[in-house]
Formats: sequence, structure tokens, C-alpha cells
Amino acid sequence: MQLSLNRPGEYLFIRKVDIGAITVVDRALARSFVLAPDRAIEEWPVAAVAELDEAAITPILELAPAVVILGSGQRLVFPAQHVLAAFLQRGIGLEVMDNAAAARTFNVLASEGRRVVAAFILPVA
Repeated sequence: MQLSLNRPGEYLFIRKVDIGAITVVDRALARSFVLAPDRAIEEWPVAAVAELDEAAITPILELAPAVVILGSGQRLVFPAQHVLAAFLQRGIGLEVMDNAAAARTFNVLASEGRRVVAAFILPVA
């Protein structure tokens, strides 16, 4: 699914979402990653929503987002309650979506200059 034909220069954006990879600007990433408008954390060590814990969300929290979009893979899968609570206790919004919806939402919020971070879970091949 092609998401963006334009190439904005002031922030990172998602161009394409496939089953096994997500293209950020012109680079296809085949492993889970965290994306902010100004940087990407590649090879985030999470291969399934069930693996989310305090250590896994620390790189996300360090980016000081106002809202986090969790791309849970090809299907919508919610994390455990303690993960949801970790964001809520810090006053950070967490929205869970499949990867395609998360990519579209990230692009819109990043283009508006919002403090958004997206975390995409991609299965290990």
C-alpha cells in the first residue's frame, strides 16, 4: 500500500506498508522499530505485542511523546493492562492500531508538528 507520493523534507514519514516491511522515506525496515518525526530507532527488540514490558517501552518514553501510536502488526492486538497503565500514569496517550492504520495516523500527526512517536511491530521472518 503506497501511502505518500510527496516527500516532505522537514520530518520522517512512512511511504509504504507491506506485510514484512515498512518503508520510512526511502528505506525499507523489516524489523520492529520506533519512529519519531526527527529520528528512527531501528531494530527495536519486540516481535509480538505480548513481549511489551517496561524495558521494551523505555526507548519510546525517552523520546518524550505526547501521543504514542502502537502498530501491532497486520491485525489489531492490544497490549497487557500493565503496559497501557505505564503510558497512562505518565500522561501519554496510547493508540493501538494495525500497522497500516498506524502509518497513516503517524504521517498525519507528524505533518501537523505533533509530538508523536510510533512503534511498529514486525514479525521476525
